Amino acid sequence: MKQIDKLILCSPYKEPHIHWKFEIPSQEFLQAEGRRPAGYTIASSQNMGEFIELPMVNLIRGRLSEWKKDGRVGLTGVSRELLCHWEDPNQRHFPLFFCQLEAIETIIFLIEAPEHYKTGINIPKDGGDFIRWCNKMATGSGKTIVMAMLIAYNILNKVSYKQDNRFSKNILVVAPGLTVKSRLAVLYPSDGNNYYREFNVVPTTLMDYLRQGHVIVINWHML
Repeated sequence: MKQIDKLILCSPYKEPHIHWKFEIPSQEFLQAEGRRPAGYTIASSQNMGEFIELPMVNLIRGRLSEWKKDGRVGLTGVSRELLCHWEDPNQRHFPLFFCQLEAIETIIFLIEAPEHYKTGINIPKDGGDFIRWCNKMATGSGKTIVMAMLIAYNILNKVSYKQDNRFSKNILVVAPGLTVKSRLAVLYPSDGNNYYREFNVVPTTLMDYLRQGHVIVINWHML
């Protein structure tokens, strides 16, 4: 089997343009152009695995790209200002990771993009009152910052557009345990080490508006 001599092929700050692809017949990893499709691998005793695609994720990625090329039509003024702020490399010492920007942009796309961009995107519901969406991100990729971005996105939009039911200024964060709950105190806008200021998630001119929201962090057992 051919050995991989360079595991990391792409910058974490840009969309992947090349990836390692496993060829089942030859049992080799080969470099392939473009981004790796979303999916997972089922391993067996005969080979290193069969790739199973996640078609809904790949559909959303394609529609998101189309919407972005069209100028992100449908955005509120607040959402557009936030996205410009997050994408500006001059706003922080280190730029945000591509995966962080894509995570928040995907949520914004699902909420604000015109419906024709979302034709065929039918995310199953569980029968409850709330829509359940999931951003899957790797350990160490900055999930807490994305949570801060999502909170700021909701509160600032709701404060600015009070009648818009797509947004909320009341945020409930549920942690899996007490240790994680204590780490998530940085999501309180009033916290001395809050991530909105520390990572420049919110422009200083909008911090007073952010404080009009209500953020509560609890653990799963309290819920």
